[in-house]
Amino acid sequence: MQSDVIVDAKGLSCPMPILKTKKAIDNAESDQVIEVHATDKGAINDLKAWANSTGHELLDHKEEGGVLKFWIRKK
Repeated sequence: MQSDVIVDAKGLSCPMPILKTKKAIDNAESDQVIEVHATDKGAINDLKAWANSTGHELLDHKEEGGVLKFWIRKK
């Protein structure tokens, strides 16, 4: 999936992946896609809930080699 910004939150515990994602979203243009890499399993539920509560679109997520990857479109 094409992304405009990559957020490296590997090795960080929640809420740091959320905080780094929020900072990237704040600096992004509407409709840009933010790709987030995290290793904290809590990021799955936290990023889903955060995207829903803030109105951004969680396009997809998957795990590759122990790294959780998320693609979020800024609204």
